[in-house]
Amino acid sequence: MRIQTSIEQKVAAAFAPLHVDVINESRQHRGPADAETHFKLVIVSPQFAAQSRIARHREVNQLLADELQAGVHALSLQLYTPEEWEQRGGVIPRTPPCMGGSRHAS
Repeated sequence: MRIQTSIEQKVAAAFAPLHVDVINESRQHRGPADAETHFKLVIVSPQFAAQSRIARHREVNQLLADELQAGVHALSLQLYTPEEWEQRGGVIPRTPPCMGGSRHAS
């Protein structure tokens, strides 16, 4: 099973999201076209209402521990309650361009 599919299925089962986007950003990081190493995950769920932002991130990271061990190098988490999502106007934050990690000269 592809990593993206696994993420989509786990998130749907765990959070009953009102909105979810699993965006594969691997090709923006000099990976092959079929790489699954960098993802942006947007989840809108009422289940986040009673949680701090840190607790939300911990829960998602725990849920996706297998995928993180299976080669996901970077996982950008955008986790919102329905009210927070509405305040944002349903706009997904833009990912900044890749700076090349350790290859980037400062």
